[in-house]
Amino acid sequence: MKIAAEHDIYDVVVVGLGPVGATLANLLGMSGAKVLVLEREALAYHLPRAVHFDDEVMRVFQWIGIAEKLLPKIRINPGMKFVSGDGELLLDWPRPQEESQHAWHPSWRFHQPDLEASLRQALETYPNVTIMNRCEAFMIDGLQDEVSIRFENMSNGEIKHVRASYLVGCDGARSLVRRFIESPMKDFGFHERWLVVDAVLKTNKPSLGDHSIQYCDATRPATYIRGPGKRRRWEISVNPSENSVDIAKEESVWNLLAPWLTPDEAEIERSAVYTFHSLVAKTWSKERLFIAGDAAHQTPPFMGQGMCAGIRDVANLAWKLVACLRHGHNPTLLDTYQTERKPNAEAFIETAIRLGHLINTANGKPALEAAIKSDDGHREMTSLYPPLGQGLGDGVHCGKQFSQPKNHLGQRMDDLYPYECLFVVENAMENEVKQLTGIDVASTSEFPSLKYYLDGLDAKGVLLRPDRYILGTGNTVDEIVELISLLPYDIKNGEGIK
Repeated sequence: MKIAAEHDIYDVVVVGLGPVGATLANLLGMSGAKVLVLEREALAYHLPRAVHFDDEVMRVFQWIGIAEKLLPKIRINPGMKFVSGDGELLLDWPRPQEESQHAWHPSWRFHQPDLEASLRQALETYPNVTIMNRCEAFMIDGLQDEVSIRFENMSNGEIKHVRASYLVGCDGARSLVRRFIESPMKDFGFHERWLVVDAVLKTNKPSLGDHSIQYCDATRPATYIRGPGKRRRWEISVNPSENSVDIAKEESVWNLLAPWLTPDEAEIERSAVYTFHSLVAKTWSKERLFIAGDAAHQTPPFMGQGMCAGIRDVANLAWKLVACLRHGHNPTLLDTYQTERKPNAEAFIETAIRLGHLINTANGKPALEAAIKSDDGHREMTSLYPPLGQGLGDGVHCGKQFSQPKNHLGQRMDDLYPYECLFVVENAMENEVKQLTGIDVASTSEFPSLKYYLDGLDAKGVLLRPDRYILGTGNTVDEIVELISLLPYDIKNGEGIK
């Protein structure tokens, strides 16, 4: 492992090597950026925290080359059931068991230490990425042309100073980087204590089921989550009068788990009380400093979207940082990170809060059905795909993520056209668009199902960003080629990082 030398200069410094920081470092590393990652802990945390990710996030893991490696260690989530305190089924939310538009199943359960190990192993393949564990930043100066960072190596007390073009804080809810940005928090008003219990079964117990279950009991709301292998999680609401330390003790935990488990059937791996928050930073960047993940937003876990939102953050930010490293610093481009991501993150938080209130309600089935009733009176829950907020691009489809088809060999589009801009066009336009732009083109001849997706957009071609969101659409070669102007830099020049 390389060691950062005094006064080293990096393209990007990433503070924090959790799943969000490690994903960002991978995206930057595969794009050729010189990256330093500072992580205050010696090793990855050995206990699970996040337990769910979706198809959009799996698509990001595909880009960095770990999706297939994860498959033996994760499991497809069949869905969620809402039941009353008496065990009555109030609502069934099945998750599709076929692949979604992103060419992956919509909902996955995982063990976070397995994910972190895969992310770190991938980083080891990049000589341009340096990881320093047991190192904590304490002074950050955001200058006009660079960032100055001082950090302590907590193994030996040594103080070091490095510089970078950009710094991204993926350093969690108590983010140091957020403090240097001086960002206040927007409070959505949901703050509740819940006991989180992770257990490992000693033997199979099919009666627990494979579905996640929300127990909508006003006296003691709870959530059951089936993890991979023999891992199971319960999240149990803590009443205001209860002591956080006492309720997490083993005897109390087994009393609470009595409806489902006995000590003969499982071992408790971890029990702790957490306060679920609903917060969003009002400012996500300042000059060349940025925050992502829990540093930028915190959500109740009822949608399973906490980590997912952070992965979406860095998928949005990484390619914009790379574009600035290739083409020059561009505040207009970088400002779109917050304007695009913040409304998207808020949409998930607001939905999670609504679900949390429903789980806590004494009104049971009527409240659930009212909450999910659509304009035509039909009641169902579906996957949430909110568009980006205002930012890059133009047209009614701007800010929507484009689908990922497979070719006749079963190869996914993003495996053949990695993390760069991409035109998607009908076959007749393929050669001309490529000759006029020099940008990769995926066509309906290679991916026949693209015709279905293009027809759905009422277009013959689209320009996709590296994160596969739509910049714009067109119906003639001239209109499609002109979409390049929607990017605030000359994509045909400056391909290498300077």
